Amino acid sequence: MRLSTGYWQTLKETPNDAEVVSQQLMMRAGLIYKTGAGLYTLQPMAFRSYKKIEKIVREEMDRINSFEVLMPVITPGELWQESGRWDAMGGQMLKFKDRAERDLCVSPTNEETVTDLFRRTVNSYKQLPVCLYHINTKFRDEIRPRFGLMRAREFIMKDAYSFHYDKASLDSFYDEMFTAYSNSFRRMGLDFIAVEADGGNMAAGGAKTHEFQVVADNGEDYVVTVPRTKFAANIEKAITVRKNIASSPASELTKFATPNQKTCEEVCAAHGFQITQSLKSLVMHTVIKGKDQFFMVMLLGDDSLNEVKFKNKVDAEHIRPAQQAELDRLGLVKGFMGPTTTAEGFKVIFDEAIDMNASYVVGANEADHHLKGFVPSRDTKPKNFRADLRLAKEGDFIGDDQIVIKKGIEVGHIFQLGDKYTKAMKVTVLNEQGKGITPLMGCYGIGMTRVLASAIEQNNDKDGIIWPASIAPYDAYLCFIGKTPETKALVEGIWEDFKKEGLEVLFDDRQLGPGMMFKDADLIGLPLRVVIGERDYLATGEIEVKVRKTGETLKVKKDELLPTVKAKLKELGKWL
Repeated sequence: MRLSTGYWQTLKETPNDAEVVSQQLMMRAGLIYKTGAGLYTLQPMAFRSYKKIEKIVREEMDRINSFEVLMPVITPGELWQESGRWDAMGGQMLKFKDRAERDLCVSPTNEETVTDLFRRTVNSYKQLPVCLYHINTKFRDEIRPRFGLMRAREFIMKDAYSFHYDKASLDSFYDEMFTAYSNSFRRMGLDFIAVEADGGNMAAGGAKTHEFQVVADNGEDYVVTVPRTKFAANIEKAITVRKNIASSPASELTKFATPNQKTCEEVCAAHGFQITQSLKSLVMHTVIKGKDQFFMVMLLGDDSLNEVKFKNKVDAEHIRPAQQAELDRLGLVKGFMGPTTTAEGFKVIFDEAIDMNASYVVGANEADHHLKGFVPSRDTKPKNFRADLRLAKEGDFIGDDQIVIKKGIEVGHIFQLGDKYTKAMKVTVLNEQGKGITPLMGCYGIGMTRVLASAIEQNNDKDGIIWPASIAPYDAYLCFIGKTPETKALVEGIWEDFKKEGLEVLFDDRQLGPGMMFKDADLIGLPLRVVIGERDYLATGEIEVKVRKTGETLKVKKDELLPTVKAKLKELGKWL
């Protein structure tokens, strides 16, 4: 593209509502335009990068014998009602009725649609396994869309769905998909970690599920890693232990005054206890088999609740912290509640990091008072139980290894769904004996537009974007400093030579000053910058090639230019 006639415009100032680096740089560099809350237009350069991401993903999907289809963005409500998710998806699903009063929705995902397609087209085990995928628009009505393409309401996803005769087949294909995802992100030039994850309501119990996390300082997710063993898990999935916790031996249970001291930190600071000698009381409201239930969760004073572990442990459909009116009804005083209460209507769960025979400070269930000398095994009811409920944190261990926590952006997630949807939607295929069996499913998603933002979130500096070579909108930025017809003719010839060799070049022919051109070049962040300076070329016959990622600068003769550019692009991953 020639910049003098191309469609491209930068912003001088960063928009006030651009919260993270990728959003700021994409808007400043003219890559995206905000059409509305959580709604973005991909402008030409961003769209070129997106198409390269799409090409890589398609090649890896096709490599494992997946078949591309294109399912509709609008899907019938009856399919979602059949699976039971019409109400369960809540406000995230944008629902409406057509002129015939039929329920419809803008698809947030496509399990129901593909399961319906499968049951109408496949009827024998001989047609299994099969994997169908598509790349299409999704919509989820986020309460607070933010971070540009990272958490938009409308986005593009690659979602694939596989169907299998048995678990062995599902396991085998899952491993193939894991490899395809790893290859895809590696080819995109991303620093990523594949982590064990919690499948939530999606994955079948005990089934495999992994997230693919791009490592980035502004990531919303936390990943627990063990460098020595290469272990990695989402923080919500990781089971870690604390060591060398300060605790107190059993002592007499005594009430003491704690005026306006409602947190463990406040009580411990005021009365000389270590934070791990106190217990935090959290009351959670749950819905289990359609019924409301309450739990008091006990944690060490500086621990936090892992809501995913808690939800899975009690097998709840929904969870949330109890509201003030509910605490009042249970007879609990917020800031001063504890497990010694005689109030009914809830169960108490102790986290496994708590020593049941040690002494702790807990709420006294009386305003402005706490208890010291509380021993869980002595001072609680037998019906109370223990579970691993705490959120992993720095300083924890897995075995003998101390963990390292990294921040990441989830760009891909693969699940084993089991028969969750095929059973709900009464899907069967005939086995060798002619008997109907329910096939098993796998589900595999990549947030395509999120990958675009994640690549920039991970690859940037104070001057702008640093594109991975394999997904950069162009291979190189070509510009010249000079005004003579001879120099212009030289640069035009070089541009034509690049194009003949299949290189994609952004030609800045606007004849601006070098400072402005170089600033734009750094902001766009193409892998290479090629500069023909009239004075230098006439004096030495040399052309400058600068590598955006490393800052390396080379001076080469004209006949060395093409080989040098190709070699550098290959080093940067252009032909991975």
